[in-house]
Amino acid sequence: MSSLDVHRIGGRIGAEVVGADPRDPSVFEAVNAALLEHKALVFRGADLDDEEQIDFASRFGALTTAHPTVPSVEGQPNILPVDGEEGIRSNQWHTDVTFVRTPPKVSTLRALVVPPYGGNTLIANSAAAYRDLPAELREFADRLWAVHTNDYDYALPRVNPEKAAEYRQVFVSTRYRTGHPVVRVHPETGERGLFIGGFAQRVVGLNGSESRDILRILQAYVTRPENILRVVWNPGDLVVFDNRITQHYAPDDYGDQPRRLHRVTVAGNTPVGVDGKESYVIEGDEARHYTPAAA
Repeated sequence: MSSLDVHRIGGRIGAEVVGADPRDPSVFEAVNAALLEHKALVFRGADLDDEEQIDFASRFGALTTAHPTVPSVEGQPNILPVDGEEGIRSNQWHTDVTFVRTPPKVSTLRALVVPPYGGNTLIANSAAAYRDLPAELREFADRLWAVHTNDYDYALPRVNPEKAAEYRQVFVSTRYRTGHPVVRVHPETGERGLFIGGFAQRVVGLNGSESRDILRILQAYVTRPENILRVVWNPGDLVVFDNRITQHYAPDDYGDQPRRLHRVTVAGNTPVGVDGKESYVIEGDEARHYTPAAA
């Protein structure tokens, strides 16, 4: 396995990969090992094009299409355009596409256009959050399941409300609801992490008010400042994060300035809880058009 020059850039999450070209397949094993350890990696000035980003992401496994409901970049079915001017401002803590039974394993983001101020991406370590829980709360969380759905106010930008409304209609054009363990066991490292975030809207067996209170308490541990990496983008930067054990958030703090990223995600497996039970579909379908992992 090729060695990798990795500089930790957050106390509990995140590292910058220095002097390694993500185009080089010989460094992949080292990149994957670093990702499992640090949860999020930053390649400054990678300057990949669309095909190179797809090639890089595909080393982690089979790719998803861009999104279960949102259209891809024209001619690129695996690439989701993340465009602030189109009302796509993910200003809620979330893990990508957890409203389907088999959410992505890994997400890659590549910066094309960044605003002169703001527009950062925050990434949180949900394994560190789980470890921070008092023992009694960990034992309680281990037993909980939550319903994740795409039918909620996921993106609420302060600009272009008309486009945001159109985007929401597309986003919920097929309604998905899935039961996932609140504590997910990572399939490669065995770590336990809080598998919640914005798409988690209700705790199984509890009413809405009770669910909100419990999810709020658990989520507060995820978003503690010591668990968060702030990525300040430059054009050409590439960020990869383990979608199974992180959450992320894109603050809506750049006004009407342009911000455009391309996202490519790697298909994941079915989440498993502490008791060994797998996630299950409540409403919608297996999203086979989106992820080969559902086959």
